[in-house]
Amino acid sequence: MTSKTPIISVVGKSDVGKTTLLTKLLPELKRRGYRVATIKHDTHGFDIDRPGKDTWRHAEAGADVVVISSPTKIALIEKVDTELPLDAIAERIHHVDLIITEGYKRGDKPKIEVHRAAVGGELLCTAGELLAVATDEPLAIDVPCYDLDDAAGLVDLIEARILAPAGRARQQGN
Repeated sequence: MTSKTPIISVVGKSDVGKTTLLTKLLPELKRRGYRVATIKHDTHGFDIDRPGKDTWRHAEAGADVVVISSPTKIALIEKVDTELPLDAIAERIHHVDLIITEGYKRGDKPKIEVHRAAVGGELLCTAGELLAVATDEPLAIDVPCYDLDDAAGLVDLIEARILAPAGRARQQGN
């Protein structure tokens, strides 16, 4: 089963500014009234719990799923035997209009690739995979290119190509 919430991925080489672009897109999407979730892909593994804290102690004692909840936020930490596919993760996210991933460059979702002249080299994705490129140099590619600071322009594109079609599909019962 796949998520009915549209998903786009912000991709690019290491240290090219993926997080910076994502943190520019989020306020613009929020200003326009959208609820947005983000998923960060980490190929190296991560740890968000600190040794000695109660939730860490729960997991160390054998809990497979640990949830911490407060009046303003909730976090769920689940041990998995293998990396979950993006769609399986997205199925767990509710009540949002859009999911933006940072990473998943090999995934099948529309992508915005971040490209900087200083990092150089070829794009990671082919034109067929790309929704757009955010860049600081002109590129000879048949994909819309935006300045790295043009969050409004990128969100206009996301609205037209991703959010509007998804909204129409939901209205039609798909």
